[in-house]
Amino acid sequence: MEENKKTVLIEDLTANPAPLGLLGFGLTTVLLNIHNAGFFPINSMILAMGIAYGGIAQIMACAMEYKKGNTFGTVAFGSYGLFWWSFVLLLILPKMNLAAAPDKLALASYLFMWGLFTLVMFIGTLKLSRGLQVVFLSLAVLFFLLALGDITGNSTITIIAGYEGIFTGFSAIYVGLAQVLNETYGKDVLPT
Repeated sequence: MEENKKTVLIEDLTANPAPLGLLGFGLTTVLLNIHNAGFFPINSMILAMGIAYGGIAQIMACAMEYKKGNTFGTVAFGSYGLFWWSFVLLLILPKMNLAAAPDKLALASYLFMWGLFTLVMFIGTLKLSRGLQVVFLSLAVLFFLLALGDITGNSTITIIAGYEGIFTGFSAIYVGLAQVLNETYGKDVLPT
């Protein structure tokens, strides 16, 4: 005897975590790259943003994307959240005499690998929104410029990277805020 089987669909009523992750990434990226562009030295403001909003907020967004079954969002927010933590550790471990500071080759390798990772993630955005394509492509360019600046010792390249990074951060801020406004108003207020 066959039992009646009913399919029950459960509606996902959880919030969209992407704006939190994009804003955590974007604001922190703008502030770090204002430093890279030469406007102020690296300081506790950047380190605190890297740990808290760049790091913790994106890791929270990663966990929420995981619950939604979004592999791209999980990998992106988890990876970049942990990027911020690793970046802060690269700066503070030598100051605490817990590890040697990376030399230019090591730092360039670190930045190059993040650029390569980001370039592959950019390919994933080709199935997503134009705004995310801009964020990921400009971020890949930023990592490669920073790696080039470190390996060559050319401060002009790092300054150019700083301005490009400001653009990258603001593009993520735009996409994050556009998603918030679009969802709040229930229509496309801003294109993403």
